[in-house]
Amino acid sequence: MEALNVILSIVQVILAIGVIFLVLMQQGKRAGLSGAIAGGAETFFGKNKASSMDAMLSRLTVIFSIILVVTTIALNLIH
Repeated sequence: MEALNVILSIVQVILAIGVIFLVLMQQGKRAGLSGAIAGGAETFFGKNKASSMDAMLSRLTVIFSIILVVTTIALNLIH
């Protein structure tokens, strides 16, 4: 059990650093009404939105965050 605890702790640290890196790599969202209107139009009329870099970073952030939560719960149950 101790080896599994160490492995999960290392994975958790790597995932935490990965989530921080992915969040910092994403572009900031514009605040205010003009940003909301322009962002909505860009999403509606934009081509290949799903394959853009920002969408990929967003998906990876969600995936890393979910795995981070799962490893946190697993560490709590093991410990």
